[in-house]
Amino acid sequence: MVAVETEIKFRVDDLPRLATKLEEAGFHLDTPRSFESNVLYDTPDRQMRAQTEILRIRRYAGKCTMTYKRLPEDRPGEDRHKHRLESETEVSDAGALAEVFKRFGLLEAFRYEKWRTEWSDGQGHCVVDETPIGNYAELEGDAEWIDRVASLLGVPPAEYMTLSYGRLFEQWREENQSSAEHLTFEAVGSASPQR
Repeated sequence: MVAVETEIKFRVDDLPRLATKLEEAGFHLDTPRSFESNVLYDTPDRQMRAQTEILRIRRYAGKCTMTYKRLPEDRPGEDRHKHRLESETEVSDAGALAEVFKRFGLLEAFRYEKWRTEWSDGQGHCVVDETPIGNYAELEGDAEWIDRVASLLGVPPAEYMTLSYGRLFEQWREENQSSAEHLTFEAVGSASPQR
């Protein structure tokens, strides 16, 4: 099944304060803070990235999923919100799937990890991500819901972000002149500035 995913990200400076605001807005905790590991696969010449597509294996909260995302054909990929067509399925053996991808000529193009906490209010989701380069939250739902909840949380549209974690990492690398190649706690923590 293919679904349209609509979301925004925003920076989070105070995690406990955001949790309090979510509770006050009627959200309940779906998944407590859990480690998440992601690997993006691509062709050696990065054709998928050039077409704004991703193929991902995610390990999170005791599950493994494979996700394919691409731009929608009937609307822009980004306006004030980010829009993607998403196909996702749970897999029982991420290692075996990774081996299949490699046999088809795909490479591990990018790794990223975070600690994620999931909240919902019955209409949409808020995920709170603690990444090696800072804390972010994502609101995922229909555009009107996103705008309403963002307002309740005190997040003005000027603070909406539609960048992927890969693009945020590229910006961070440039700003910090970092040699890290992946958005993992180990890589970011041990990387030295580029000269």
